[in-house]
Amino acid sequence: MSVMIKKLTSILSFATIAVFSVPLAQAAAVGSGDRVAVPLSDPARPAFVKAHLLNGSIAVKSYEGKEVIVEAKARSGDEDREREGGAAGMHRIPINSTGLEVEEESNRVDVGAASTQRTIDLAITVPVHTSLSLHTVNDGDISVSNVDGELDVNDVNGSVTLTGVSGTVVAHALNGKVLVTFNRVNPSKPMAFSSLNGDIDVTFPADLKANLVISSDRGDVFSDFDVAMAARAPQQVAEDSRSQDGRYHVKIDKTVRGTINGGGQEIQFRNFNGNIYIRKAGVKTQ
Repeated sequence: MSVMIKKLTSILSFATIAVFSVPLAQAAAVGSGDRVAVPLSDPARPAFVKAHLLNGSIAVKSYEGKEVIVEAKARSGDEDREREGGAAGMHRIPINSTGLEVEEESNRVDVGAASTQRTIDLAITVPVHTSLSLHTVNDGDISVSNVDGELDVNDVNGSVTLTGVSGTVVAHALNGKVLVTFNRVNPSKPMAFSSLNGDIDVTFPADLKANLVISSDRGDVFSDFDVAMAARAPQQVAEDSRSQDGRYHVKIDKTVRGTINGGGQEIQFRNFNGNIYIRKAGVKTQ
């Protein structure tokens, strides 16, 4: 998890998009899309699902089964594009192929779509105890509900919504909001939430113990936890280059720090153009 934390120290960081090339034999056409039922190598152990898209949305939900079920649909083109490319007296033939590609090995399931120029919407059903790596770039949001594991979620031009999740989360939305509600957190691992243009709104269990590291350039921070703020002694980072060009540079850390319920693992909140909400479960808002 510490590796994932480092990926978000820069708000403009971007993960590589991966496409996988070994389709699974159980693939079948479903309506206008494709469906793959993936048997896990060891259903008794937690699964790991990696789904990276260039264009499209990703929705993940849990169930009590032992397979990973992947459904993919190609999004229909908009009417303006159809009219521009049309011809008088001719009928348009829709291209609904998704190029869905899935590979499983040792409970790791890699999901991709070879149709990189088309918008693909993925709906993935997983066992409750599953860790996730979900990334998309354009034309889609990412949502996860009722999954227990380590969640690494990154959406460049969309929002991230994680509902009723447990475990640990690293969530980033470059141009969208980050909305997370926890059922339970793993107290032994750090977490991070970041956005460039959008609010960050996270609801934790009331018994959360955490050390907060917060940075917000153009927004406010709100919490209904009792946050014990650390003293505002500036952390100075000095760079002495006078031997080269005669300059002496000092940088003051702009983050604020505090603790909840006596402190615990570090939780980072980094935002540029939006508010940060750190909520306590069970507290009613006006």
